[in-house]
Amino acid sequence: MLQIKNLTITHLKDLKVLLENCSFTLRKRDKAVIIGEEGNGKSTLLKWIYDPGLIEGYAEAQGECIATGEKLGYLPQELAEEDKALSIQEFFEQDPSFYDYAPGDTVRKASQLGLAKDFYYSEQSMGTLSGGEKVKAQLLRLLLADPTVLLLDEPSNDLDLATLDVLESLIRDFPGIVLFISHDEVLIERTANMVLHIEQVYKKRESRYQVARLSYPEYVKTRQDQFARQEMQAAEDQRRKRIRDEKLRRIYQSVDYAQETISRQDPAGGRLLKKKMHAVKSMEHRFAREDETMIQRPIREEAIDYSFGLLAEPIPAGKVVLDLDLDTLVAGDTVLSRDIHLHVQGSEKVCIIGRNGAGKTTLLKIIADQLLARKDLETVYMPQQYEDQLDMDLDPVDYLVANTDLRKARITDRHEPAKMRQAREEREKQGIGITEREWRTHIRTYLGALRFTEEEMDHPIQALSGGQKAKVFLLKMNLSRASVLLLDEPTRNFSPLSGPVIRQMLASFPGAIISISHDRKYMEEVCGTIYELTPEGLKKK
Repeated sequence: MLQIKNLTITHLKDLKVLLENCSFTLRKRDKAVIIGEEGNGKSTLLKWIYDPGLIEGYAEAQGECIATGEKLGYLPQELAEEDKALSIQEFFEQDPSFYDYAPGDTVRKASQLGLAKDFYYSEQSMGTLSGGEKVKAQLLRLLLADPTVLLLDEPSNDLDLATLDVLESLIRDFPGIVLFISHDEVLIERTANMVLHIEQVYKKRESRYQVARLSYPEYVKTRQDQFARQEMQAAEDQRRKRIRDEKLRRIYQSVDYAQETISRQDPAGGRLLKKKMHAVKSMEHRFAREDETMIQRPIREEAIDYSFGLLAEPIPAGKVVLDLDLDTLVAGDTVLSRDIHLHVQGSEKVCIIGRNGAGKTTLLKIIADQLLARKDLETVYMPQQYEDQLDMDLDPVDYLVANTDLRKARITDRHEPAKMRQAREEREKQGIGITEREWRTHIRTYLGALRFTEEEMDHPIQALSGGQKAKVFLLKMNLSRASVLLLDEPTRNFSPLSGPVIRQMLASFPGAIISISHDRKYMEEVCGTIYELTPEGLKKK
């Protein structure tokens, strides 16, 4: 059993409460998913449960974790920096129990995850593995330690479709407790029998949580039904309140008018009016008490309010975006694939899938080199590792300002007052560009629409959650007015609650998208064409 009692976690930089007085219990065979928007403290909670020392320096916690007789195993969201320099063999040898396993067992576990039987003994460095291979290696070492509780932070990140099926079976069949975070809605729907939902409401000024022993689809439906009923009840209560208050107002005005106009020669009438006014005041107090128990409109964490593609230039249907012919796809001395042909035209939405290590990211980088060099297209590239392009020491506002050419910057804000917009457009016609101060103001407006608080806008990017970093990157792409997006696992860090919004935004993007993804809902809702990268080239699915 794993029990959390009265846990409060506070972010040290801005004293934001991520989780307040949270208590829950997990029992054998519970498969609990933690959901919530980006930056709500999901990963921080997992880290604290495994080792409170992991959150030192950026958060503090008060509470109790009881795991008597349990052995905890933790899969972090990202491979630790110190592990990237290790060879694969050194990585596994860090766990003393590695050599306690019979060779047959280690081979079986590796093959389950689609890895070669001698994978453990490779001299290849961990840092050079593909994203999916890194996850597999960490998961494999974790399972070899025989934990009774699995704490998994984004275990589905970058895994190929075949391994996702294995992961689903692993979670469902694990004999102990599994507490996990995932942005893969299909995985959650197929595995979780319990939901821990962490929310930040009232503009992220108040934390609340909910524990439900339901599957994810049941939880979503139950929550929607509850909100709908509460909304109707609140609306009905407000309607009755308006009628009641109007009736009280008329009575009050009538008695008040009578008091002002009554003759002083009518003391009996005056006493009667005083009694009536006393009754009106008593009624007013009673109504105020009733108002305190009225059904209130449901408060929920707000979804992002942003239209991706707002600034994008549409692509003519006949325009050739990419016409790629590649004899061989090579990584180091290894030939990954041959005879690759890819033609993209107009506003086509393309997704490339394939097994981990097949060379998808390598191929996308080659495509990026070609398209970023073209002058007739505005292209932006979102890598799998945001650190490759984001300046982690800057806050989001400074980063976005530093990466904007103010001579080309344009503001499109549907909330901008008409007079301000007209004045700005007139200045643009005269060749007077946007000032840095104006641009900063509008960037903060855009970030607010993506549900950043004022405090989060001033955090260094390295202190943001993976989903918040992804939002910064999406905003950067949008502000660039790009008509072609190159996306490596674009939905990997968005919560299952904001995922549908992101997919809709990308599906309605007026330009072309060439992407890599294993997100089954993304492929279904966004991508019109899917290719699998095989050793023999790209095969249309």
